[in-house]
Amino acid sequence: MFYAILAYHEEGVVESWTKEEDETLMAELLQVNDRLVGEKRLGPAARLGPTQGAVTLRGEGAGLVTDGPFAETKEQLLGFYVVDFPTIEAAVAAARDLRRANPTAVYEIRPISLYLPGAPLTAGDES
Repeated sequence: MFYAILAYHEEGVVESWTKEEDETLMAELLQVNDRLVGEKRLGPAARLGPTQGAVTLRGEGAGLVTDGPFAETKEQLLGFYVVDFPTIEAAVAAARDLRRANPTAVYEIRPISLYLPGAPLTAGDES
């Protein structure tokens, strides 16, 4: 089963980190990444750019493009991981590993379905 682990954080906090602090955090997160890749459990993962550079498309027809997301929240979606685990409990365990590396982040774990024929990510073993 595929799960999305969505990483939320306060954008201002993340932007306040020094280059060294950010590199240290990313090195710790990459240790978890490398383990999940070795276990053939990690699919696509991405760090999203700042919301100031984002646009939103909404409305009828061709839609209207507006600046940025307009969620009423302190935390923004800053990245995601796609993982393949047999149970949500196993996906939560992977999110806990990520949280140990970045304890001030919030992680949402959500089941996902790949619906595109020929999608490059394939389900791993159920073991």
